[in-house]
Amino acid sequence: MKQQQQAKKPSYSKMSGVLPIMTIVRVLFFVMMIFCISGLFAAPLEGGFALAPRSSASADEKDRAYIDARLKVIESSRKYLGTPYRYGGMTPAGLDCSGFIGISFRDALGVTTPRSASGLYTWTARIPYDRAQPGDLLFFRTNSTRNITHVGLYLGERVFIHSASAGSKTGVIYSSLDEQYWSQAFAGAGRAFPQSTPFNIDGNNRVASAAASSSPSIEQTSGQTSSQIERPVMRPPEESSNGRLLVGAAIAPTWNGFLKGGELVRGFSSQLCLGAETYTFGTKMVFGVEVRPEYDGALGVFRLPVTLSWGPSEQIRIFAGPVFSFGEATLPAEDGQRYYSGGSSWLGTVGITAAPFSFKSAGGDFSPYIEAAWQSYFSDNRTFDLASDFSAGFRFSSGIRWLLHVR
Repeated sequence: MKQQQQAKKPSYSKMSGVLPIMTIVRVLFFVMMIFCISGLFAAPLEGGFALAPRSSASADEKDRAYIDARLKVIESSRKYLGTPYRYGGMTPAGLDCSGFIGISFRDALGVTTPRSASGLYTWTARIPYDRAQPGDLLFFRTNSTRNITHVGLYLGERVFIHSASAGSKTGVIYSSLDEQYWSQAFAGAGRAFPQSTPFNIDGNNRVASAAASSSPSIEQTSGQTSSQIERPVMRPPEESSNGRLLVGAAIAPTWNGFLKGGELVRGFSSQLCLGAETYTFGTKMVFGVEVRPEYDGALGVFRLPVTLSWGPSEQIRIFAGPVFSFGEATLPAEDGQRYYSGGSSWLGTVGITAAPFSFKSAGGDFSPYIEAAWQSYFSDNRTFDLASDFSAGFRFSSGIRWLLHVR
C-alpha cells in the first residue's frame, strides 16, 4: 500500500508550478518577519495622530509634518511652566513627570502616552543622545534601584523641561544636562516621532535653523543659568507602587514557511493571559501565565499549552510550559506520511513573543505581535527530512494582541 501511495504521489521535482510559488511565499514570509522585528526599533508615532502625514506624502512633506508635531508638543509643554508637582497628577492643578509628558502630547496631538517614566522608556525608540532633537524624551535613573524613574522633554542645547518633585524649585521647570546631577542620572534618549531634518527652536518655539547653529541657550529659554537651576531630587512613581495587573488576549495565524507544497496558513494560535508588572527585584519585570489554545492543520492536532512568561516589558517576553496535544501528529512528505510523538509534555513549548508597537485606547492597548516557539514533536521515522521535522518542531505566528493595564 505504501509503495502504491508513493507511486501515485508526484515527486517534488515534478511540481514545476508549485516550486516557484512556494519559493515566493517563503521569501515573503521572511521579509514579513524581518519587517515586524524592525518595528521594535521604530518610533511609535509614525502615524495615527492629528498631524501625521499621509502615507502618500513626499519626504519633504513628512519631514515638515513631524517637525510641526514636535513643535506643537513643545508649545503645549511650555503652557504648564510653573505648574506645581503632584504625584499621580495629570491636570493643570498638578503634574508628575510622566503626567506632564502625557498632558503635553494629549493637548497637542490627542495622543495617549504610557503613564509612567518606565512605560515611556519602553514606548519610545532608543536613540543615542547626540541624535536627540527637540521634542524627543530624555530619561533618568535617580535612585539606587537603577529603574527609569524620571522623564523630561528635550528642547535642544542640552535643555529640557520636566516636572520636578523636590528641591528649591519644584513643579514644571527647565533644567540642563550640564548640571552634574542630571548628567550623572541620565539614562538615555527616546524618540516618539521619526527622525526629522536637524532643526533648532528659538525662545518663541519657532524653527530657528535647519542646522545646529542658533539654538536657544538656557538663559534664552528659561531665564536661568546652569548654576541657578537647583538640583531636584525625584520621588519615582515606582517607589509608591509595586506595579500593575495586566490582562489580555491574542490571536494569530500560524505560518507555513518550510513545508513543501503546503498552504501559506497552517493553523492558528491564541492566548488568554494574566500578568503582573513588578519592581520587587529592583528593576521592572513582567511576569505572566497564559492559556494558549492552538490548532495545527498541517500536523492535524489541537494543542493546549499552559505557559509562564517573563520579560523586561510588555513588548518582549519569553515563555515556557507544559502542553496537552490531541490528535495523531503527521505530516505529508515525499516518501509518505511522517509520524511524530511527544506532543504532550511537561515542557511542551518554549518561545519568545514580541510586540513592536501598540495603538493605545481607553479600552486597552492593541499591538501587532510576532511569536516563535519550539514544539515538543519528535520524528518516529527512520529517514531524515529537515523541512518536515523542522516544521513539526517549530511554530511561527504573527497577529494582534489586546492588553489592558489594571491599576
